[in-house]
Amino acid sequence: MTRQRLPYYIGISGNTVGALGLSMHMVLIPPGGRAEPHKHIGYETGIYVLEGRVCTRWGESLEHEVVSEAGDFLFIPPGVPHEAINLSTTERARAIVARNDPAEQDKVEPHVRPEGT
Repeated sequence: MTRQRLPYYIGISGNTVGALGLSMHMVLIPPGGRAEPHKHIGYETGIYVLEGRVCTRWGESLEHEVVSEAGDFLFIPPGVPHEAINLSTTERARAIVARNDPAEQDKVEPHVRPEGT
């Protein structure tokens, strides 16, 4: 389980293979599941959706959104608040997540929405 409250399958990281500048994992979003709003401090994230439909909301108030499906790539810049929501209530969503940092979770911070949003 990650700080984002999603199951992660750790693949490549500083802890698993001694990587110095990369981590790569698989994340599952259960049917109807969602990540807690969060941001990654100091590194970029690339996501490749393997299965399912995921709505990713981003911005200080999570005011922007994009829907990604199997075969889509998504880029998250450093420090951008975001959350991922599985749009299916019956099927899981699954994606590969790559970061230019070897730590799995060290620099993930929760994001609290501003009052009134």
